[in-house]
Parts: sequence; structure tokens; C-alpha cells
Amino acid sequence: MRRKHRKEKKYEPDLIYKSALTTRFVHYLMKDGKKSTAQRVFYKAMDVIKKETKEEPLGVFNLAIKNISPELEVKSKRIGGANYQVPQAVPEYRKITLACRWLIGVTRSKKGKSMAERLAEELILASKNEGAAIKKKLDTHRIAESNRAFARFSF
Repeated sequence: MRRKHRKEKKYEPDLIYKSALTTRFVHYLMKDGKKSTAQRVFYKAMDVIKKETKEEPLGVFNLAIKNISPELEVKSKRIGGANYQVPQAVPEYRKITLACRWLIGVTRSKKGKSMAERLAEELILASKNEGAAIKKKLDTHRIAESNRAFARFSF
């Protein structure tokens, strides 16, 4: 039986930046249905970015997400009794999902500062192609590259 096709979700643009990507990010950031808390953290982080970089925070945010988004990932395929890590191109919707997930995971794992400050710091680093989220992307690419020999199994 085939899987169902993925339904494309429509995200309303947020009120401040008029961007659907920021709405989507806030939804990923949200815990236990506390959307207003997630929004507060996100907008404080954007204010910190504006203070520190003297640039447009939405531009820094978009660049960071673009830089973190992976081009390749590996998926396990079972062929003839053996499991192979087959590298595959990442669809556009999943690129953003993975980028947001990695960014939030890295931010939550840090300690010491407030969530907004940690998020702002990681976004600034990611916009410069640095930081732990970028390292996660590079690790994913390295794994895909090392398993390039199994690319013939992608079907």
C-alpha cells in the first residue's frame, strides 16, 4: 500500500515581519501550546539581533535558515538483507523543517543565557556560516558524501 501524499500547509504571515517563515519557526519553537511565549522569545531574539548586528533582523534570520538548510541527507534502505545509507536530495519543505529543528535543538542545549539571547546568538552565527547548527548540516553532508557509493540504490 502506498503512503498518502503530504498535504501542503498554509502558514499565515506574522503581524510584525509579514513572513510565513517566521510563523512556521514560532510554531516549531512552541512548547506545550504556549504560542505567546514562543512569539515573545522569537521577537526578543530579533531585537537582540538588531542591536548586535545593526542589520535587518529578518534578513539575518532568512540567511541563517538558508545556510543551515541541508542539500543532502541519508535514508536507510533495506536491499537484499542489508541496510544501506542511501544519500538523497532533501525536498524544499523538509530543508526548512530540518533547519528549524536543528537550530532550536542547538539553542535549547546551551545553558547560561535566556532562550532569546541563545537563539539570537545562534542565528547570528548561522548567518555567518558558523555555529553548532551549521556543524550539524556539515556532518549530514559528510555522511551523505561518504555513502555516495550507495546512490545507485535510490529509487
